Amino acid sequence: MNSLRLVFFGTAELACPSLLALAASPEFEVAAVVTQPDRPKGRSLQLQPSPVKTAALGQGLSVLQPECARDPAFLATVRELQPALGVVVAYGQILPKALLDLPAHGFVNVHTSLLPKYRGAAPIQWALLRDDAETGVTIMQIDEGLDTGGILAQQATPIHVGDNARTLHDRLAQMGAALLLRTITDLVEGRVTPRRQPEAGAGYARKITKEDGRIDWSLPARAIWNQVRAFTPWPGAFTFLSAVPKPHLLKIWQAEVVDVAGDRAGQVVTASPEGIVIACGQQALRILTLQLEGSRRMTAREFLAGHTLAPGQPLG
Repeated sequence: MNSLRLVFFGTAELACPSLLALAASPEFEVAAVVTQPDRPKGRSLQLQPSPVKTAALGQGLSVLQPECARDPAFLATVRELQPALGVVVAYGQILPKALLDLPAHGFVNVHTSLLPKYRGAAPIQWALLRDDAETGVTIMQIDEGLDTGGILAQQATPIHVGDNARTLHDRLAQMGAALLLRTITDLVEGRVTPRRQPEAGAGYARKITKEDGRIDWSLPARAIWNQVRAFTPWPGAFTFLSAVPKPHLLKIWQAEVVDVAGDRAGQVVTASPEGIVIACGQQALRILTLQLEGSRRMTAREFLAGHTLAPGQPLG
């Protein structure tokens, strides 16, 4: 196959392995990289480039940053590039039909779930929240819907006990990049055709908000454990520790389920260097690593060296 000319759309860190794999392969020519405009971040609100922009510039690739993918001038620029294919990974906008129709082979997308189960913005987090045994990546053709295009290829991976949103993100990003390269070649050479997504089992993984991280101790311990895993590193599963003049936010980074009963959900059962055990609606959660508002991340042993938690003390 001759070098395939393509345009890459991506913004988040998830997209970087796919971009770098395409750029490194002699089978592909990345004519341009399209990413979201620089956004203000941090306390200083200085403009920061997206991870994809940083990766693209590091490879010497041309970068386009339209505010809106529907912009006529941007569409004209893509048309002039004459790409044979468009590739989208975590870009952040739904692309218009006028853009989708430009490449001869259309657009393909790397999606981090086994479609149609988790369409939408946060499939990794929802797979963990729902206590799924496995997840995976899907390479699909893009249509005008939200993750509703035809499936070209899929690859599954088990969700391990030690996984959280960060470890799963990194594994799926690498899996997606490798599967993308194989699938593009098969698509262009006519060895694969898209299959329609079944409607049975279709679900929506809405965007996560900061408030989703707040712990409801009346839930079973396993549900809260899944919340900790799903929201590491962002937004973090959190509760509140009573203090004067106001409660302190307490973020939980690592925990495990223990078969212990407490008098009331949300109360400290025991606090020792091995962990802080909190009663839940069913069983209990042993907090292993935590972070008090304004402080650094600490083990339970380090935390208890400077803070006293007595049995019966409530959190929430």
